[in-house]
Amino acid sequence: MTSLSSISDIASEVQNKVLREIDNLDKQLQQHFQTKFLVQPALTRLLVSFQANKTRPVYRWYKYKEAFSASLVELLLQEYGLNEGKILDPFAGSGTALFAASDLGLDADGIELLPIGQQIIETKKVLDTEFIPDDLIRLKTWLSSRIWKQAGKEVCLPEFRITKRAYSTENKRAIEQYLEACYQENKRVREVLLFALLCVLESISYTRKDGQYLRWDYRSGRGQGKKPFNKGEILDFDHAITNKIEEIINDLEPPTHQVELFSVRKLQGKIELHKGSCLKLLPTLPDAIYDAVITSPPYCNRYDYTRTYALELALLDISEKGLIDLRQEMLSCTVENRSKDLLTINPNWSLAIETVNSQSLLQAILSYLNNQKLQGVLNNNGIPRMVRGYFYEMACVIQECSRVLKPGALLFMVNDNVRYSGISISVDMLLADFAEKLGFVVENILVLPSDKGNSSQQMGNHGRDPLRKCVYVWKKQ
Repeated sequence: MTSLSSISDIASEVQNKVLREIDNLDKQLQQHFQTKFLVQPALTRLLVSFQANKTRPVYRWYKYKEAFSASLVELLLQEYGLNEGKILDPFAGSGTALFAASDLGLDADGIELLPIGQQIIETKKVLDTEFIPDDLIRLKTWLSSRIWKQAGKEVCLPEFRITKRAYSTENKRAIEQYLEACYQENKRVREVLLFALLCVLESISYTRKDGQYLRWDYRSGRGQGKKPFNKGEILDFDHAITNKIEEIINDLEPPTHQVELFSVRKLQGKIELHKGSCLKLLPTLPDAIYDAVITSPPYCNRYDYTRTYALELALLDISEKGLIDLRQEMLSCTVENRSKDLLTINPNWSLAIETVNSQSLLQAILSYLNNQKLQGVLNNNGIPRMVRGYFYEMACVIQECSRVLKPGALLFMVNDNVRYSGISISVDMLLADFAEKLGFVVENILVLPSDKGNSSQQMGNHGRDPLRKCVYVWKKQ
């Protein structure tokens, strides 16, 4: 009769065999791409994240933490000699790629699903193309007179169940007064004032964005768990909003304080925003019309943007059902994403799906994660479904990017490798392998000189074993 210890030993040996297989397949891919990896000292974490935007006029207004910097876009366009034509960002976010490319004379199309990203882009377009000097004067009046404090009534602040009690009584009432006063302004001024409010919501709330969710300060009165969280200073509404409006005004005005608005900064390239899921919108774009793709998709890291941006989405009047729908429309990057029927979305994606089906390393990883789920050792049973969905959907995105790019055009993508249940997933090489089968030549995988550490969940078991963070450079065949 087989003992329990023997069964455990057999299971352990089987798992070790699978891990060795994954490691060997990963090394084979490394061998294939070894000449493509290039450590690029210029690519600092500051550059490939929002951090470098913090001091940039206009880009600094809203801290869209998942964004890359305008400086990165400028570096890539200059390094690869792209100074005319049209670029696409299928995951436009707050529009950094669009506005940076436009400033350099290129037209730019973006696709963005989340209403917060759409609102940021649309407001910046209004400021660039529609705002007039009288509108700027009106903003200054708001700043000097604090017009919201004169509002006779208040609107009711829109909330989700997950954002209840996000503000102190005083700040909540001030937001409601501010909203009522905003609705009395013309469309251009109102849009900028609402945008300013979006910019300060986190700083005046009991919450902090933390990737997978909102963290709640102990002062909110919501459940705290074992370690009550203290986010530090929570800004007073009047202080936060006046500082933000002042920052916007200062960035809009020319240094010489000329009367003509935007006499220094004009849009050079046309920006067009497509609102919705890139999986649904990419197939509607014509063939071979873009000179480059510059993008950073959601990472395969469980971050749920519908939760981290819940305060902003509530203010933009998204319903509870709308929030759930957005979560499912997103690229599969969170454990709550259900599987998508990709061939129903686009029957032409059979090549992309077959490409993923035949990728030995990825299939071994998916098999391992499913087995870990069956053993009950994953910290969330949605991880295998999420990882599977992520790579199948990204293959479809890559196929579409290949289709809409002109021959010889370049694709630049910022992405991270990830780790789950003890295995490192080489997102960079897996996507590069897809790209080679879907119409691209891999030019380079530009590696940041300092690798990324593990998530907090992985740190206990795996210490600070580094994970590559890269910028991919692919050329359309």
